[in-house]
Amino acid sequence: MNRITVAVLLTLFLAVTSFATKQKSVQGADLLIQLEADFAADVAQHGHDAFLTHFAEDGVEIVQGGGFDTKDDMRKQPAWPQGTTLTWTPVKAEMSKSGDLGFTYGNYVFTAKNKDGKLVAGYGKYTSIWKKQEDGQWKVLVDMGNDSPDPKTGK
Repeated sequence: MNRITVAVLLTLFLAVTSFATKQKSVQGADLLIQLEADFAADVAQHGHDAFLTHFAEDGVEIVQGGGFDTKDDMRKQPAWPQGTTLTWTPVKAEMSKSGDLGFTYGNYVFTAKNKDGKLVAGYGKYTSIWKKQEDGQWKVLVDMGNDSPDPKTGK
């Protein structure tokens, strides 16, 4: 092999091992923040359907005002109307010492059309509990949220 081929192969090898090391190094609270970011990005692109892919089979959503929605209940919910969005930002994340359970909490903004067809933003706080599944994937075990006043106006 000539020197250029060796140099290119060495560069590719270093890039791949560096990427693999970076992926493995995301742990603890940083991993949970990354999971939330991926979850939020999927919801931004796919709406309500994204919840189903991020929830554990035994996961539940605690419904504001009472009750629990299982994953089967969530499957029966209609798609969000056009223009509906949900965004959120974690404020804190913590991982258990065992590394298989963690939580995040933060702020969300849910935007949907009101009765007059005007887009209206609702604000709130959320908590997600994440659990590492037997196959190694992380899924939401419990998700809950509650409304909060508009952070700018207090209303």
